[in-house]
Parts: sequence; structure tokens; C-alpha cells
Amino acid sequence: MKKTVPDLVRSEDKLVMVTAYDYPGALSAERAGVDMILVGDSLGNVVLGLESTAQVTLDDMIHHARAVRRGAPATFLVVDMPFGSFQTGVTDAARSAVRLVKETGADAVKLEGGEEVLEITAHLTRFGIPVMGHVGLRPQTASAQGGLKVQGKTVEGARMVLEGARAAERAGAFAVVLEAIPNRLAALVTERLRVPTIGIGAGPHCRGQVLVYHDLLGLYEGDEKKLAKRYAELGRDGREAITAFAQEVRAGVFPTPEHGFLINSDVLRRLQESLEQAGTAQRVAELDDLGDAERLEKLY
Repeated sequence: MKKTVPDLVRSEDKLVMVTAYDYPGALSAERAGVDMILVGDSLGNVVLGLESTAQVTLDDMIHHARAVRRGAPATFLVVDMPFGSFQTGVTDAARSAVRLVKETGADAVKLEGGEEVLEITAHLTRFGIPVMGHVGLRPQTASAQGGLKVQGKTVEGARMVLEGARAAERAGAFAVVLEAIPNRLAALVTERLRVPTIGIGAGPHCRGQVLVYHDLLGLYEGDEKKLAKRYAELGRDGREAITAFAQEVRAGVFPTPEHGFLINSDVLRRLQESLEQAGTAQRVAELDDLGDAERLEKLY
């Protein structure tokens, strides 16, 4: 049964969230029994090959979230609000959030930011759209934070993380993602909040954890990240499988008879006879269209 916001907030078990960006990824996640699936704007990096998540559009998010919902109809679905979909004001943010929920079947949206998105979070939750907050490293605006680096390592930086998380909760967020912050800071933030914290690169003290699908499954060879654990090496396995396929095709080994389909010999014989008859009739018709001299030349 799909969890609801109260289920997640009250859960005494560690919450498990993974990203998914398409139907097969969502199908795997739901069958694995995760609590939540996040359609993250990280799809820009890991699926679309973009340099930054800031390049992802609202239409991109809707397109991928629809596929995820089809693959995971019984799992709580969170969809990122991409850069540009909420920075221009509360009205635009509400319009974007409504589109995400209506057009994808999302159960909640996720907003990067702290106190600066407090008004938007409060507005959305007031009208029944659950919001997940996101503080610490914020990839959409990472350049303003000095790049993709650990956040909250100074007193001022740590205070910003804590106050951002508390602002999200105060505005009505049902959970807050803590990304790339020191473990003990994450523990402090988790202690100060009533709503669940979901960590990614934030240590073991959060009330839940999230990993990017492609990182978890090792889909990109050599792309190891400190904040992620690779539970498989599907990138390597996939490359080896495609290499083996190519070798067998070039050697004439694949396909074998077991990969093909049979046809009744009588059916094939009758088909060949009909083709021969049609060929003869076509030949006669062509000759009829020729003059006597041309006809003799064709015959002999």
C-alpha cells in the first residue's frame, strides 16, 4: 500500500528513497519495496547528459515523472521543481507545482532552498500540495555555493543549513533532504526537527537515506562518488554484454536456431510456387508490351 505523508512523518523505521527517471527504473524500485521514489532534476546529468541540473525544464520533469508513475503506481512519488519553475514568484511556483501534480500523479514536490523559499512552501502546503525541503548542497545553484562541495563546515554555513531546515519545517514541509553536510551537523539538524530528514552524503543519523539510481547501480564506470555506495556494477556488466553480442554477430554465432521461428514446409512450398507463377505472369506481361523486335531480343 502506498504510504501517505502522515505515514512517512510518523514512521519509526528508517525511510528509504531512491531516484528513478523512467518506467523500468521505477518498476525495479517499487518491487524492491522502497518508501519513496524521487524524480530528481539530477536526470539532467545522469539521463540527458547536461552539464547542470539548472538546464532541466519543467516539461522534462513532467515527461520523466509520467513514466515513473506508470512504473510505480503504488509508491509515494516526489518530483523536483526544476530551476526556473519557482524563482520568479509564488504564483509561478504554484502554477508549476500544480502542473507537476496534475500531469504526473506526483504525491509531493521537492524545493531546493531554505528561508528564501519559505513563502512558496507555505503557499503550496496551504493548498494541499505536500513539499519536501532540500538544504545543504543545492545543485541547482551550486555555483553560488562555491561548486559541488560539502556545505556547513563553518559556523555561518552550519547555521544556514540548520535555519534553512527549520524554515522548511516551519513553512509546512513534511521532510527535508540534507545533502553533503558533515555527519554531526546532520545529527544536530535531525534532533532539532520534528519532520524526517533524508540524507545524501549526510551520515547515518538522518531518519532516511536517498541515493541516485545510477550511482547505486554503478551505471557509469569510474564515476565513484564519496556520498554514494555502489551496490552493483551494471555499467561494466552492460558493456561486457554488448561486447559479447557484437562479437557473436560478427562471428555468425548469433542467432542460433533456438532464437528463431519455424514455418510449415507446405506453407513455404505454396508461397514459392505462387511467387514463381507471379514472376512468370509478370514476364509475359512485360513481353506483351514490347514490339516484335524487342520481344525476340528479350527471349533470345
